[in-house]
Amino acid sequence: MGLSTLVVWLARPVVAQENCEAVRNNSGDYANCLERQIDDLAKALELSKAATAPLESEVKKLEGQIASIQRQITAAEQRTEDLAGTIGKREKDLATQYLLLSEKTREHYKRLRNSGGLVEWLLRSQKEGGLQQELGYREVTVNQDRVLISSLADEITQLEKDKAEVEASRKSLSGLQASLDKQADFFRGEVAGARAYQSDLAGKISALQESILSARSGSFIASVGDSALADDYNASIVGFRESAPAGSFAVFSFGAYTHRKGMSQYGARGRAENGQSANAILKAYYGREPVTKDTGGTINVAGYGALDFETTYLWGIAEMPSSWHIEALKAQAIAARTYAYRYKIEGRQICTTESCQVFRKSKSDNPPAEWKAAVEATRGQVLEDVVTFYSSSAGGYLTTMGWDTTDGGGGSSFFDKTWEKAGGSPWAYKAWYRQGYTSSGATCGKSNPWLSNEEFTDVINAAIVIKNGSDDRVTPTTTSCWGGNPYSYEEMRSKGGVSSVSSVSVIQGNGSTNEVVINGSVHLSGEEFKKGFNLRAPGYLMIPQKGFAFFNIETK
Repeated sequence: MGLSTLVVWLARPVVAQENCEAVRNNSGDYANCLERQIDDLAKALELSKAATAPLESEVKKLEGQIASIQRQITAAEQRTEDLAGTIGKREKDLATQYLLLSEKTREHYKRLRNSGGLVEWLLRSQKEGGLQQELGYREVTVNQDRVLISSLADEITQLEKDKAEVEASRKSLSGLQASLDKQADFFRGEVAGARAYQSDLAGKISALQESILSARSGSFIASVGDSALADDYNASIVGFRESAPAGSFAVFSFGAYTHRKGMSQYGARGRAENGQSANAILKAYYGREPVTKDTGGTINVAGYGALDFETTYLWGIAEMPSSWHIEALKAQAIAARTYAYRYKIEGRQICTTESCQVFRKSKSDNPPAEWKAAVEATRGQVLEDVVTFYSSSAGGYLTTMGWDTTDGGGGSSFFDKTWEKAGGSPWAYKAWYRQGYTSSGATCGKSNPWLSNEEFTDVINAAIVIKNGSDDRVTPTTTSCWGGNPYSYEEMRSKGGVSSVSSVSVIQGNGSTNEVVINGSVHLSGEEFKKGFNLRAPGYLMIPQKGFAFFNIETK
């Protein structure tokens, strides 16, 4: 295997990609699978870059040689052109001399003929006493002609030789130039191919990092009725303030996996417990009050076929605990009926998961009395011209209505005024450190979401590195659950970060975090901090929001 073949082979290793699609529905496994893919691609990229270096060095060396030879070719071509130019002049001079010689020869023999022959010429010359002089003169003339003829012959020979040299030089230089160009084009092409391969790898790494961010940011829109929620003391602000060591940091998200549209279920609970009716709750979240429609008949339910709409189907909606306030249950019943009514009148099949709204046949067969009463009390009531989205918690801000607070405004203490806090949402303000969204998910060996100054500083430095240009080694240091080849704390810091965090402040906007300021001088946008946090924070720590960043940083 030649040098160029070996280098090119090393520059383009084959990367076997693990198929992560089989575990896409499990956010933790999916993220881990994607992380392994990134690790493989990063190693392939490093190998390709290392292999391409000698190839690029060879190209640079070759280009230097080409430049040197090109200068020599240019000089040789100039000499050739100069020689070719003199050949033309010399050919003209030879032609002139040849004409002169011919003329002299013609005149000489002409004189001989006119003198009546050689004998007569000799006798006349003798009588006149000038024979010796004439013979001498003619000998000189003959000698001059002989020299001229010899010179012309030599010049003609040299001229032919010079012509052959010019032609050979031109042919040689042309061949050399073509050979060098071909060799240079080959190496340049191989370098370009290797660089394109590296660019492709970098693009794949970037895409996989985005997939990891998506997996860690969540895509599961949960409602309160489809899982057994429980407060996680360590993830709560109370747990942080009471039990975290001094000097700790924690990132608390406002809301969790949510589309932030329509009704907040915990917000509805808080409003109901503070005296608002179902109609007032619906008006607040959807801007409309219900009207009565004929909702009799059936609906096509995935896996069950045609079910009675008002009884069997609506009784089985598992979207809000039956122990909640009756006005909240009634608001949920109308929202669920409105959402499914579109499927009913259009004859479409409705799914039974969070992708539509959760239906439980077991609940339908034995509906809780409170939920059944709410469905019966609102029979036929729907909202017109609106898709009734809802989710458990949105963190106090909904894109469809704005601030979900008691005074309808934000401000530095908006969370204390949120209806979700009044409704007791465990997700409205939480530090997330478990895999998934349950209170029993895996922790990757980290039993709480609190960060030491060193850990928090490292997250800040990761965000700075990414802001200055994404790097494929910005991954969690807890490789036992994520894999990869992450920077150490020192390596991350050496790339241009802060040595420690002495102060941090968070600037909030309308339903999003605008800026994080560290040590009074380092400024990161909310999205920049979130990306750095979700790519670098240890364990399963995360800001579980998709499409927005709305969080706070607590210090102790």
